[in-house]
Amino acid sequence: MDRLLDEARFGPTWLRQQELARLVADAIQYGAQALNYYQLYAYVVMANHVHLLVLPRVNPSKLLHSLKGFTAREANKTLHRTGEPFWQRESYDHWIRDEREFERVRAYIENNPVRVGLVTRAEDYPWSSAARAPSG
Repeated sequence: MDRLLDEARFGPTWLRQQELARLVADAIQYGAQALNYYQLYAYVVMANHVHLLVLPRVNPSKLLHSLKGFTAREANKTLHRTGEPFWQRESYDHWIRDEREFERVRAYIENNPVRVGLVTRAEDYPWSSAARAPSG
């Protein structure tokens, strides 16, 4: 499933727009730094989905509701859409069990844009923790 999402062949690809990708990346940073909802280790904003590696400091449903709600409202304003969902209802979460798995997941997230050919180096993709220093 991740591979299909990463290739962005299906579904809306609104996050290809720099303004919307920046909105989401900034909101992710804000959730970690200003709201202190989570410790942020890695993230990437792709054309049609987002990956996060976080240690929640609040209930994960509150965290996602806040992040998705704010970004959906702002993105829909930009897109001149009303009354339509921006994000899918579900999300996928996974418990990291050890340091080796943590590093594998972090590398997977940050190398997502490289894997699909958007950049040759992860740090060249602007909507990723590889390009921005994570707050964790």
